[in-house]
Amino acid sequence: MSLTLHQEISLKPYNSFGLNASARHYAELETLADLPALLACDAYRQGPVLWLGGGSNMLFTRDYPGLVVRMATRGIRIIADSDTHIELEAAAGEVWHDFVLHTLKMGLSGLENLSLIPGTVGASPVQNIGAYGVEVKDVISEVVCADLAKGGAEVVLPNSDCRFAYRDSIFKREAGARLLVTAVRFRLAKAASLKTAYGDIARELDSRGISTPTARDVSQAVIAIRSQKLPDPAQLGNAGSFFKNPIVDASQAAALLARHPALPHYPAGEGRVKLAAGWLIDQAGLKGYREGDAGVHAKQALVLVNYGTASGSDIWALADKVRLTVAQHYGVDIEPEPIVI
Repeated sequence: MSLTLHQEISLKPYNSFGLNASARHYAELETLADLPALLACDAYRQGPVLWLGGGSNMLFTRDYPGLVVRMATRGIRIIADSDTHIELEAAAGEVWHDFVLHTLKMGLSGLENLSLIPGTVGASPVQNIGAYGVEVKDVISEVVCADLAKGGAEVVLPNSDCRFAYRDSIFKREAGARLLVTAVRFRLAKAASLKTAYGDIARELDSRGISTPTARDVSQAVIAIRSQKLPDPAQLGNAGSFFKNPIVDASQAAALLARHPALPHYPAGEGRVKLAAGWLIDQAGLKGYREGDAGVHAKQALVLVNYGTASGSDIWALADKVRLTVAQHYGVDIEPEPIVI
């Protein structure tokens, strides 16, 4: 077995908040050939076990008392090629943004709106990541998993079996403890069908004098927008958007819009409306709010940041204050996106 088990390892380099938690046991899985041995080792069998990708959707409020396994498998391959589409399989440990850029270099379209999202490919279906009017479920064909209850046997789930929803999937719910995402298969178009109407993309393209954009143009616009609004975790600890945009029924949305006509809102299907959590937090007076080294980012209210020495408990206490304040102002509950340990 090439896998090495480490004891009492700091997780600070492995979470984008830069929180100084530690793991009782730690390992990196670089090849699936080591998975059976990992599942048989004492640290795994004694548990608990936490599977980690890029650590960009994780809030540690304490040390982890069991085994943390970071998925570090790599590899991208073409598995199908037609006149209109290419299907790519990417290993779970591939860095998400690097993979997006790889697809753009291949002349493919479908992931450009998801540029610069932190994390790994394996985490993308778990959270059903999304941005600027696109969700990753739109281009996933299959998700390859290891069934941990059956010694790591391979299971391939088609898109329809993944139960994708807004920032949700089967991997985040009932199957999360059993199915480990090992690779994701994407069906990407050779001819671009671009989505530029959501958010600031059209405005950014217009500012660049681009009237007929390519997929790469859209990607560069998204990168520019995100870079302006969102802090770099390498410079300021954060987990990207900390809160989901709340989805409410149409009657509640109508009542809110009657009082707050500037509230950004989007159709969410079946008499439901998605509201902009960042706007709610901002208008509640919390943009730029800070308690010690835990703060709400001054440029994007959806983002909570660690200014240096905040603990996970500090961040979580601030998140509770934000949720309570928004609920008091608007009667709307906003849910956190990160997994909280």
